[in-house]
Amino acid sequence: MAEADGGAPAARGWTFLTNHAHVLLVVRRDPHARLREIADAVGVTERAVQLILGDLEGAGYVRRTRVGRRNSYHVLGGPLRHPLDQGRAVDDVLDALGDTTQQA
Repeated sequence: MAEADGGAPAARGWTFLTNHAHVLLVVRRDPHARLREIADAVGVTERAVQLILGDLEGAGYVRRTRVGRRNSYHVLGGPLRHPLDQGRAVDDVLDALGDTTQQA
């Protein structure tokens, strides 16, 4: 299988995680990441990241804090929304993906 940048196998039109999950992963790893950095990491536009962060903030999964001229994001966790995921939390998914970064 061909490899994409970073040595990961190239996607074939779909991925297991949504863009919302990918944005959460990036924000958890780097709460001070700029929209452009998040967009580049996820592979979407800055506008898409802005909309996704709005969704996540509105649902209570992310808190945005203004720091000077920039925003900082904090993953708050919370329960997963799909009925099949009852009893599981966002942090469980992020931890299972090997992201054990702890935010202060």
